[in-house]
Amino acid sequence: MFNKAILGVSATAMMIATGASAQTMATAATDLNLRAGPGPNYAINNVIDAEADVTVLGCLEASNWCEVSYNGEQGWAYGDYLATQLDGEYVAVYPNMQATETTVVTYDETAREEGALALGSIGAGVGALAIGGPAAIVGGLIVGAATGATLSPEEKTVTYIQQNPVEPVFVNGEVVMGATVPGEVTAYQVPDADYEYINLNGRYVLVQPDSREIVYIADF
Repeated sequence: MFNKAILGVSATAMMIATGASAQTMATAATDLNLRAGPGPNYAINNVIDAEADVTVLGCLEASNWCEVSYNGEQGWAYGDYLATQLDGEYVAVYPNMQATETTVVTYDETAREEGALALGSIGAGVGALAIGGPAAIVGGLIVGAATGATLSPEEKTVTYIQQNPVEPVFVNGEVVMGATVPGEVTAYQVPDADYEYINLNGRYVLVQPDSREIVYIADF
């Protein structure tokens, strides 16, 4: 399982490239948000389709976010969910930056303030999302061993969550089906339901109590 690094940012800024100028081609392991900046508190400008190709312009050295170009649009995506070929095998871009000669970039947080979501100061997160289970190569792509259970929540479950909102908890990484939520993040029980819910990075998710796997992402 790929390691995750916690990232806390509060304002959009301009990217300054350093080091090599080589660009890395990669493939999205899942539907992946294309954000305005390198963090879960930045606006989502687009969604990179699973199995779609992107050009990695560079990655931050001390966190897992990479600037990419997708269908002519530039933005930031989580580097552990981007797969690239290395010696005939697919590996995650961020943990293999040096081996794949991926450009190292820095981020000037004071350059401009537009683009950050109005979610307050995030500071240090409490953990990191990980694709559930060990990663595997399927059809030339890197995917999670767990992809989330098929779940059709009853209307009363969604209604209960809407009537009982909780404060958001921010962790590094993207909210995707099959990802594992850190154990220190508090989950809340829905009465007469087999799942718990969390306001994770500003999105409500249902998780399995034992595995902490995300099995449903609410769109309200």
